[in-house]
Amino acid sequence: MDAPRPLVDRSLPMLAEGYAWLPNRMRESANQVVRTRVMGRPTLAVRGPEAVRFFYDEQHVRRHGAMPGPVLSTLFGHGAVHTYDGDAHRARKELFLPLLHVDRIAGVVEHVTAAWDDAVSAWPGRSRVVLQDETAVVLTRGVCRWAGIPLGDGEAEPLARDLIAMVDGFATLGPRHWRARRARQRQEARLSRLVENVRSGAVPAPADSVLDRVSRHRHPGGELLEPRTAAVELLNVIRPTAAISWFVAFAAHALHRWPANRERLCGGDPTYAAAFTHEVRRFYPFAPFLGGRAVTDLSWRGESVPAGGMVLLDVYGQNHDEKLWGDPYAFRPQRFLECPVQRDELIPQGGGDPGAGHRCPGEGMTIGLLEALTSRLARLEYEVPEQDLTISLRRIPARPRSGFVISDVRSPEA
Repeated sequence: MDAPRPLVDRSLPMLAEGYAWLPNRMRESANQVVRTRVMGRPTLAVRGPEAVRFFYDEQHVRRHGAMPGPVLSTLFGHGAVHTYDGDAHRARKELFLPLLHVDRIAGVVEHVTAAWDDAVSAWPGRSRVVLQDETAVVLTRGVCRWAGIPLGDGEAEPLARDLIAMVDGFATLGPRHWRARRARQRQEARLSRLVENVRSGAVPAPADSVLDRVSRHRHPGGELLEPRTAAVELLNVIRPTAAISWFVAFAAHALHRWPANRERLCGGDPTYAAAFTHEVRRFYPFAPFLGGRAVTDLSWRGESVPAGGMVLLDVYGQNHDEKLWGDPYAFRPQRFLECPVQRDELIPQGGGDPGAGHRCPGEGMTIGLLEALTSRLARLEYEVPEQDLTISLRRIPARPRSGFVISDVRSPEA
């Protein structure tokens, strides 16, 4: 039997091609699996519902040790729930499981939509509104009220900027990355002090709020979380919520390109709002792929990776796989009215069971907020001035280059 061909490291092409890197490699594969090398490690990249279940099986793949330091120092934070597996992961995830409850989702939607309505009332007097930036502030205000995190006058805007910087800089080594690091350091220090003040009684936390739960949470051995670790987990609630501003900008982009969707959203049909939300999350680029470490020597569809090697789940490629979606590069919410969402097919925020595995427990919150905000956006009257609305697939995370600028805003009541 011939020895396996030596693997060439593909880290530079990965950085250069962005979202297209893995899909381009997958097109060269007959069985939706790619064997390569990334950051010096042998790597197996997989795609498809069966591959999702393979990837999220902790007997095959673990997240501990898989995330590069730059990602932890910007996006997730050192010591975050994402870095654990097994019992330790499940114990820490108890903090986030309430996010799965319908009443909790309804609560955050209520706070965020109230913040949206307040913000929109001031937009008619402004010459231009950068929708992604303004939505980030709205989401930050709403989620902090819901989570019990106090915000003083003038604190929402700088906090929103820092939360967005953490997301915007995790996948680059340039100025955006260093801005993200500084933002995380600032907010971890601020929220560490808040946790200490809650524990000392100097600052009250609403009973059973996220702030209260995180401040009281203990390691499996019984010790309270270190204040810095508690701050990391608070950020892992409010940061992803602020990041929904990306999807709102994408929704505005979709309404601009395919305006027929606006009328159906304005009609108040919740089924169509859900379908539109799913299509925005499927069609537009956010997470390119997810990574883990092989627990043991693994083989998938004839390709192998040794224990300690990397396993990548091709998120963007799967959400644009013609075998699953038929016409993946057509924006067509109707597909989700024709066929119910399957858990391991649509994976913009990961796959598997959110209660037991690594799938984002805030996915339901993302869907609920997007349904509410896109319906409000569809009812809002505004102009779209000339601007650069291109979305580069080389930039991670991708976004409309202009942030989606609107002008001459007229509120629905006007």
